[in-house]
Amino acid sequence: MVLSAALSAVVGISVASVTLNANAAETPLSQGKPATSSSVEAGFNASAAVDGDTGTRWSSAFADPQWLQVDLGSTQTISRVVLNWEAAYASAFTIQTSPNGTTWTDITPVTAGQAGVQTLTVTGSGRYVRMNGTTRATPYGYSLWEFQVFGAGANPTTPPPTTSLPTSDTPDFGPNVRIFDQSTSAATIQSAVDQAFNAQLRSPTAQFGPQRHVFLFKPGTYGRVWANVGFYTTVAGLGLNPDDVTINGAVNVDSGWNYGDESNATQNFWRSVENLSIVPEGGTNRWAVSQAAPMRRVHIKGNLTLAPSNQDVGQGYSSGGYLADSVVDGVVSSGSQQQWYTRDSRISRWDGGVWNMVYSGVQGAPANAFPNPPHTTLATTPVTREKPYLYVDNAGLYRVFVPALRRNSAGATWPNTPGTSIPMREFYVAKPGDSAARINAALAQGLNLFFTPGTYTIDQTLRVTRPNTVVTGIGYPTLIPSNGVEALNVADVDGVKVSGLTFDAGTTNSPTLMSVGQPGVHTDHAANPISVQDVFFRIGSSVQGKATTTLAVHSDDTIIDHIWAWRADHGGAPTGWTVNTGDTGLIVNGDDVLATGLFVEHYQKYEVIWNGNRGKTIFFQNEKPYDVPNQAAWIGPRGNGYAAYKVADNVTDHQLWGGGSYAYFNVNPSVRVDRAFEVPNRPGVQLRSILTVSLGDVGTIANVVNDTGGAVPNPAGNTTPRQVVAYP
Repeated sequence: MVLSAALSAVVGISVASVTLNANAAETPLSQGKPATSSSVEAGFNASAAVDGDTGTRWSSAFADPQWLQVDLGSTQTISRVVLNWEAAYASAFTIQTSPNGTTWTDITPVTAGQAGVQTLTVTGSGRYVRMNGTTRATPYGYSLWEFQVFGAGANPTTPPPTTSLPTSDTPDFGPNVRIFDQSTSAATIQSAVDQAFNAQLRSPTAQFGPQRHVFLFKPGTYGRVWANVGFYTTVAGLGLNPDDVTINGAVNVDSGWNYGDESNATQNFWRSVENLSIVPEGGTNRWAVSQAAPMRRVHIKGNLTLAPSNQDVGQGYSSGGYLADSVVDGVVSSGSQQQWYTRDSRISRWDGGVWNMVYSGVQGAPANAFPNPPHTTLATTPVTREKPYLYVDNAGLYRVFVPALRRNSAGATWPNTPGTSIPMREFYVAKPGDSAARINAALAQGLNLFFTPGTYTIDQTLRVTRPNTVVTGIGYPTLIPSNGVEALNVADVDGVKVSGLTFDAGTTNSPTLMSVGQPGVHTDHAANPISVQDVFFRIGSSVQGKATTTLAVHSDDTIIDHIWAWRADHGGAPTGWTVNTGDTGLIVNGDDVLATGLFVEHYQKYEVIWNGNRGKTIFFQNEKPYDVPNQAAWIGPRGNGYAAYKVADNVTDHQLWGGGSYAYFNVNPSVRVDRAFEVPNRPGVQLRSILTVSLGDVGTIANVVNDTGGAVPNPAGNTTPRQVVAYP
């Protein structure tokens, strides 16, 4: 904590950082007592700071000074005060006591706070105790999750013992993670990957099942391994560079295995391959995936095909996809892929293209030629920071490597990726069954978070308040909020990295599933932005979920690098217009936000709302909701339905490259939406390479953007798109 050493020595108080509430067996004198405050902002009342719930808070008006006080009911001797600050903390405050709530005595000097838990050991007495804030640390108010007052009977002269959660450089990643090394026989590896995949083969429950599988390969060469990759499965190398791990054989995804969609690859969701090299058997590796199935940091020592083996003749469709920080020595063939985004990679050549193929920073990419062929090519990506990844060092210890920020980037980062290596002992390794309180305690301890595969019930918001915190996961760890809480909240601080998580909306509606920053706060994070990567949201899956908005981004300069926000059109639990409800997939309020690889589908109102200025999106894929019951149920503020991508009327500068929106109103084919993209008509708002499609010519999109572009179904028939090369 920030406290002048001189002041500490003079007054004799001490400040300590703690990791859990002061003592699990000790109840604060203040808990549940009457509390009042100088002001209240947005309904965050004073009582929330003394209720013992770290998921509720008091927040003041955006002005100085402000105070929060608690009535202990009688005069008490005070030994300790614990303040659990939100990101909106005091840079200068005192703790005061009073016998009557009118005359106050300082029992601390002017003290500086910091986001997180702060403990003050004090000497004083009074019936009333208050935090008197004189200077705010941020442009907004003062905000406390908890204000706890402890009495002299509980260790009045020394701070309480801290409770540190265990960490390790060789952690147990749990039963869903298999780790192989060169001493592991190929037969053992093959048996393990086959067992995981065959249990899902033509299974009616696998797509929304609880199974999670991660196969990690320590540095070395492996063969022959043919890894068929099913739902919620990750195959990854543990080297510092992809070429440290070589698999001879295949990391394979094809059609023909998924129950109910055996003729296609359009539901090959939720799987990944990362940080290894593949020598493909027969010269070509197949990765026929759709959404939420990234290939990152991979070296294909041969060709790569992105389409299933049965493509053509009215079958074998695929709907991906995302490739980044990779090298393909041979040809990439996209085949039946309807759309695809490739970022900061190197390839020999790209063959194919259906509707929307987008490249940024790709060496060897085809020339920009949209719409014929449908390639949109940018020489560089404006800002990138590759996803953190797990590796094992030469001493056999686990670490997480965090790649550095790049600007105007092109090509893969490796070998010799610039960045920072963090030892695993600086991470709390979360496992299914961990409570949200325990995970929050790890964050309060100053730890990063590493989620292992499985499902987590989140009954209080996970709050990330420390700059540069890494929150990552492997094997599609799935966070499900209960009682309508927000699952994850990232404060408006520099450099937080969130990756590799899946959020399922709970049965009680959550206003948001995840938020970044605070509304109305614009702090310049350009030098060290927050990043959100490979994060996937579902409203409806195995749970009949509800959420108004899945992701809200308030912080300036945030990087959104590959998300899929999906209101389910099918699921393990029933879905429907009034069942799994969700208004909007993404709201962007921050300025200078960049989205690279934005997939948002089936929401019931505007699916993306972009309120910030100078925003950029490179690649957008959308499907409108299938299940609109009738036109009367779907009237937006500007006519029939809601646009997929809405840029607010007050925005003066926005750019989008490569965006597609598709309609399939199969519940009621007479439903129409007036436009797919809705933007203000200003010179600084520019859309390039955008299109609409009526899938199977079922349902109408009247225009591509505003009143421009014409309608689909196109008179040409057969799912022919409408395209706009540039708007305006």
